[in-house]
Amino acid sequence: MQTSEMIHPEKHHSTEFLGTKLVQLGAVKGFIQHPGFVEFMFDGATFLLQFINEKMVRFKILRGHEQSLGSTAAVQLRICEDTEVVIEEGEDQVTCMTKAMTILIIKSTFELRAYNREGALFYTLNHIVHLHTGQTIAYMKKFSDDHFYGLGEKTGFLDKNGEKYRMWNSDVYAPHVPEITALYVSIPYLLHTHNGLSYGVFLDHPGESFFDMQSNSDTYQIQTMMGDFDAYLIAGTTMKDIIINYTALTGRLHLPPAWSLGYHQSRYSYMNQDEVMELARKFREKMIPCDAIHLDIHYMNEYRVFTFDEERFPDPKQMVEQLKELGFHLVPIVDPGVKRDPKYRIYREGIEQDRFCKRIEGDVFLGAVWPGESAFPDFTQDETARWWGEKHEFYTNLGIQAIWNDMNEPAVFNEIKTMDLDVIHTNNGASKTHAELHNLYGMLMTKATYEGMRRLLGDQRPFLLTRSGYAGIQRYAAVWTGDNRSFWEHMELAVPMVLNMGLSGLPFAGADIGGFAHDVSKELLVRWTQMGALLPFSRNHSAMDTIRQEPWQFGAEIEGMCRQAINLRYRWLPYLYTLFHEASQSGIPVVRPLLLEFPEDTNVLNLSDQFLLGTDILVAPVFRPGMRKRLVYLPQGKWIHFWSQESYEGPRHLVVDSPLDQLPLFIRYGAIIPEHPLLQFISFQAIESLTVTIYGVASEASQTYVLYEDDGVSFAHERGAFNQLAITVQSLEQGGLKISCHYVHKGYQPAYGSRIFRLKHLEDAEQYVIKNLPRVDLEQLAQYGQGYAFDSHANEVVIKLSTDWSEDSVELHR
Repeated sequence: MQTSEMIHPEKHHSTEFLGTKLVQLGAVKGFIQHPGFVEFMFDGATFLLQFINEKMVRFKILRGHEQSLGSTAAVQLRICEDTEVVIEEGEDQVTCMTKAMTILIIKSTFELRAYNREGALFYTLNHIVHLHTGQTIAYMKKFSDDHFYGLGEKTGFLDKNGEKYRMWNSDVYAPHVPEITALYVSIPYLLHTHNGLSYGVFLDHPGESFFDMQSNSDTYQIQTMMGDFDAYLIAGTTMKDIIINYTALTGRLHLPPAWSLGYHQSRYSYMNQDEVMELARKFREKMIPCDAIHLDIHYMNEYRVFTFDEERFPDPKQMVEQLKELGFHLVPIVDPGVKRDPKYRIYREGIEQDRFCKRIEGDVFLGAVWPGESAFPDFTQDETARWWGEKHEFYTNLGIQAIWNDMNEPAVFNEIKTMDLDVIHTNNGASKTHAELHNLYGMLMTKATYEGMRRLLGDQRPFLLTRSGYAGIQRYAAVWTGDNRSFWEHMELAVPMVLNMGLSGLPFAGADIGGFAHDVSKELLVRWTQMGALLPFSRNHSAMDTIRQEPWQFGAEIEGMCRQAINLRYRWLPYLYTLFHEASQSGIPVVRPLLLEFPEDTNVLNLSDQFLLGTDILVAPVFRPGMRKRLVYLPQGKWIHFWSQESYEGPRHLVVDSPLDQLPLFIRYGAIIPEHPLLQFISFQAIESLTVTIYGVASEASQTYVLYEDDGVSFAHERGAFNQLAITVQSLEQGGLKISCHYVHKGYQPAYGSRIFRLKHLEDAEQYVIKNLPRVDLEQLAQYGQGYAFDSHANEVVIKLSTDWSEDSVELHR
């Protein structure tokens, strides 16, 4: 609960700055072209302009005399030396041109304009001001029809126009409401669209900053509280182009182990080894798929990281082995705070080897967290990061392949809720205060953990989950939205949060199913499980002293509904896994706001309660108790209601039935959706057949889907051991159609021996004939190596082909 102290004038951040001297950057005094960048001189400041490539330009403002083009750990793309930049000077302007964009700078006012290759103005930096307190504010032009997206993990609706947000990683147990402008993850990246144009701005500033789309009608502001102002302007013709270019700059996720795409079960806490094993056996007895069990802080010896409580968990290695036999992975929590205890090996090593954050006078910073007074590793130092990574041998020696990083904002139980701001990070010799690097701490911890786990696991892929992060965190871990509540409003809030994280380059994200704190109701658990089963990261998590919310806690009927939702995720796993591969290659998110696929549809510009899984599955969760109908917006095209198989033409609003056991789902007509047989845990080596469901055939066009496959566990795919199978469906004359398969790339041998094609929404489906294949009864098809049948119940043609079938296509005729 907050009190009136929260509106004390000294706590108030404002861009009005009454009584504060504002110094505008002013006129350009001159410029010098250096190899790789252009330096513009002003009174008391320097502006560096650097083209990273033809679609991306960096602006860095320095107020000291030292020129530095260094960047933070967020940036991994380096300058393209081949970028051709033409610089021309006029009487009152300097023009810098690449093939993709033109930067024009007005020398008398230092207004900066950016034009695309067609000559359209898409970005304007009106002016920049400095404050004597060290702050910098950049004022950017708003156009007409402005929409703002991204900014990572922020509450509120999808479109951030009219909002103001703080970038400061914060441990917020409560409340998670729209007025809370800073949560656990800060991604200072904004995607601005207007009048059919798009661009991105990434502020590489790990200290405190603000993005203000609220205070002025004609400009929006980006404000840093100290240090240099270092930003990247990212051009592109579409929103997808911007995301691709931004993730080229900050990196993309490594393809995670396939099991991590399964359902995860967690609680604060599963208190002992017997309880964990009982939980695992119950999942298998009840035939509810699950791949991971998470251990919260109570598994440790008095909350010391890299320990197990020997009384509660007497034989963790045996537990891990037994869980593995049942198809489970264990995900233990690891916090950064190291208990101050000279008898504790990790603390003693850290002191002796100078691994912890210190004040400038040399004393180690100590802050209270779960273990009591604790020290915090200085992850800005490479040697410390490697030391921390190596400590995870404690877990890998037990057979553990996954880690959950928490409290890594870093959270501290003190007045400011984090490490003292004057603490020094050595930063590999370029020391900075914690105030300057705060938002990087969590990502650097997770980076150290990921790199350590990767070294320790050899060719096996690790899985990491983190609460805190910064731009680039997608390279190392999945993220969840933190300590939400078992409120319907929090379930609804999760959708635009996860969607904007995806637009911010972070595709592996989700929210705790059922809500972490408060008591879940049985109806909320069903609805949240239905939604959460189709988000990229799918975990049920709850706090101590709350109603337990494993899927079976409310009886057989609710259990069955939760099982059905989770089963659907597991059947659609090859579709989901292919989307993760796409994200790893392009940065395009797994779940998408409709505006990403339908950018010209004004109905979807702030549509915050629906999403697309890939391009073809539209999900419309139910967010209110007792609601058995909901309004769904269908964009352009033909859409098939998943449960009834009825077809509807968009664009239109449609009221659909939504009984408690049904999540409103629509499939794009013509979609090709791969499926696996239902298993209780993910193992590509156990898949016996691949099913490809084809939802209708376009009469005048072909449709192609490219399925991605690999072993799901190793890094062999990075050495070419993967498949990309193109599946094409094409209409023929007189109502016929052709299905063809060919490998775009083949480097992996899947375990399954047959492919089953299910063709839906065919006219007179029972009349189709396939030459060279036997037609059999549907019940007999399983016994045949190859053949086809008519499913009268579903009104679809079912074709079974061996994977070593000599032909690459099959034709159906009437």
